[in-house]
Amino acid sequence: MRAAFYHGPQDIRVEEVRIPTPGPGEALVKVLRSGICGTDAAEWTAGPKVFPVHQPHPHSGHLGPLIPGHEFVGEIVEVDPQSPLVPGTLVASGAGIWCGECRRCHQGRTNKCTRYRTLGLNIHGGMAEYVAVPTATLRTLPPGLSSDHGALAQPLAVGIHAARRAGAVAGDRVVVIGAGAIGSFVLAGLRHLGDYEITVVDIADSRLARAQRLGADITVTASSSLTADITDALDGAKPDVVIEASGAPGQLALALDLVTDGGRVEAVGIPKQKPELDLHSMIFREITLETTLAHVCDTDLPAALQILTEMPILGEEFAEPPVGLAQLGACLDRLAAGQVEGKVLIDPGA
Repeated sequence: MRAAFYHGPQDIRVEEVRIPTPGPGEALVKVLRSGICGTDAAEWTAGPKVFPVHQPHPHSGHLGPLIPGHEFVGEIVEVDPQSPLVPGTLVASGAGIWCGECRRCHQGRTNKCTRYRTLGLNIHGGMAEYVAVPTATLRTLPPGLSSDHGALAQPLAVGIHAARRAGAVAGDRVVVIGAGAIGSFVLAGLRHLGDYEITVVDIADSRLARAQRLGADITVTASSSLTADITDALDGAKPDVVIEASGAPGQLALALDLVTDGGRVEAVGIPKQKPELDLHSMIFREITLETTLAHVCDTDLPAALQILTEMPILGEEFAEPPVGLAQLGACLDRLAAGQVEGKVLIDPGA
């Protein structure tokens, strides 16, 4: 089979390798679509930081060139006989692998498993014609959901998990800073979970227009007077919850300034530099600061597939026409340069 191997920054090679053999509890999946995200772009430009190319991963044991791809869908070719899945089934992968035995797993927080590892980040993933996948991480695509749209399920699950952890309750005014892919998926998650008034902030009018199409109640163009602009948009009130989904410099501090006393702020976007926060103000205003990472496969991946089925506009807005493995490097360049508005999809069989 053909697979894209990451060897280092700006060094991905499409190579011929043997089709993997699935082990107990695994399925062999023919990959139909595999997406890329900011983590892949960061590894491409300045890695390896997450990919275990030079140091073995403590949980997967992988060491050396890595097949990336943690956002993928495919067709089951071969499967453990004990699994209810059968060959020919179309599935989405949650990518994250948990042990099911540790304290966090027993609490249902499988994304914080003490032995957590992720396909395409810590062990070979979906930028290949075939991949061996633990069946526990797979969910069947609903009837009628295309592979292009289904490939958004894993990143959308991340947005849904963030929306859950934000802790908004019915009637809350919620502000989402950043209307890129992750901010938009958080918006979709909020719309799915509850009845909130949602304001989306971004510097790009095109992204704000998309946020309106995806259900934002209010959109605000970021400016030097953003706090006043949002307060005006909310009729003089401050939001109950602010979700920082851009990772841009200064935005987490801005979120803390924006939120009402006793409110909640959630950090979703990962900043490149350590932010300085006014803890004195946070303590005296009793602000809750939450963080979020990855998703819980059993709850968030099925919800993502449901949303993609009920909101076809989400797939229409984000799924780019798929390209072949040979275009992966060029696509990563585009993403790293900020030239991607949707989600880049690779068809390894093209």
